[in-house]
Amino acid sequence: MARKDITMTPAEIRDFLESGSTLQVATIGKDGTPHVAPMWYVLEGDEVVFRSFTKSQKIVNLLRDPRLTVLHERGLAYGELQGVMIQGTGRLIDDPAYVLELYRRLAAKYPMVGPEPVELDDEALEQAFGRFASKNTAVVVEPRKIVTWDHTKLGGAY
Repeated sequence: MARKDITMTPAEIRDFLESGSTLQVATIGKDGTPHVAPMWYVLEGDEVVFRSFTKSQKIVNLLRDPRLTVLHERGLAYGELQGVMIQGTGRLIDDPAYVLELYRRLAAKYPMVGPEPVELDDEALEQAFGRFASKNTAVVVEPRKIVTWDHTKLGGAY
């Protein structure tokens, strides 16, 4: 008997990524060694976007070699395992205005300026993150290949 299809549809991928919190980001170090770091992210259309300090190892790696792989997964028991792995290219954006708006979206999703996510007006955004925007680079993950799995579709079977 053939195994049930456990891949996710485009809509399921989007919903899964929208509901996620931490993305594992793998870039390629100067000596070829993978560098993996957890990152907060948002979706822009169907693309994953995150930010990091421009001098961080992941940005330095992407400046040298824009290839990356990102992974969001969840589940503990086999029948609960779900994941989206995106292999692609990181498009770097160092425009401070873009980065500042990205900070706004991240603060609305994550507790960056207090114990809960918050919607920041322009003044609060500038006060909280304005001094960091020019020191950060945004990364838009441009997919080359997307691999997904959703073991909940197995219905408890192996």
